[in-house]
Amino acid sequence: MQIRTPAVAGMFYPGEKKELRKTINDCFLHKFGPGKIPPSDIKKKIFGIICPHAGYMYSGPIACHSFYAISSDAPKLFIIIGPNHWGLGSNVATMKNCKWNTPLGDVEVDSETADEISHLSEIIDIDYFSHTREHSLEVQIPILQEMYSDFKILPISMINQTEDASRKVGMAIAKIAGKNNTMIIGSSDFTHYEQNEFAHEQDMALIEPILKLDVKRFYDILEDRNVSACGYGAIASTMIACKELGATKGELLKYATSGDVTGDTSSVVGYGSIVFT
Repeated sequence: MQIRTPAVAGMFYPGEKKELRKTINDCFLHKFGPGKIPPSDIKKKIFGIICPHAGYMYSGPIACHSFYAISSDAPKLFIIIGPNHWGLGSNVATMKNCKWNTPLGDVEVDSETADEISHLSEIIDIDYFSHTREHSLEVQIPILQEMYSDFKILPISMINQTEDASRKVGMAIAKIAGKNNTMIIGSSDFTHYEQNEFAHEQDMALIEPILKLDVKRFYDILEDRNVSACGYGAIASTMIACKELGATKGELLKYATSGDVTGDTSSVVGYGSIVFT
């Protein structure tokens, strides 16, 4: 079995176990975080979440809102979809026969499910290489490891993030998630490197159709306003899968930019934490 070694440990999050655990704890208790340590007592059915994937010092507290919301449940499989920033490998890719290593240990890929989803959709290839440098999925895993002791992952990276591709990926995910104890995580940041006020405006416009599970409107706004959200296909795939599974709405738990967190508002990145219920 291959070991997928960390690509961004020591950069996006601490590379040492004790420091990493403290950083995750601090993200939950941060003034921009939920202010509480998991597990929660939230009992409502959550089909999937949207989380940012920047360095923990910037987006970790915002991401922890979604993680806290699902922490009363104990999924056995996390399907994590994110953009392929590097453009390496297949247009849409999962992987198998692999463990992902972080400073907190190893998490196994669900190889059986990887085979299944690649047969369900011709658009999803099995390709280890696609995942070797990508951080959008990796940064979610240490927080999951801190919350849960027994789970597997199904990573999906997307170069092709068109509406058509997202629909195919989302429908395949729904078929998998419908018969497993599964949580879906769509990994995306929102507006990139704009002035803070403009980022807020752009992102609130894009978040509106997300909360309504309106994928067509989501892509229309993305194009019309030229919103620089990097994982828009991951968001759309998650919306489609969750709606197919029975979700009726999204709920914005927290939105903030890197500028809100650090105080430098001249060129920011937007982060949103959303759950689908």
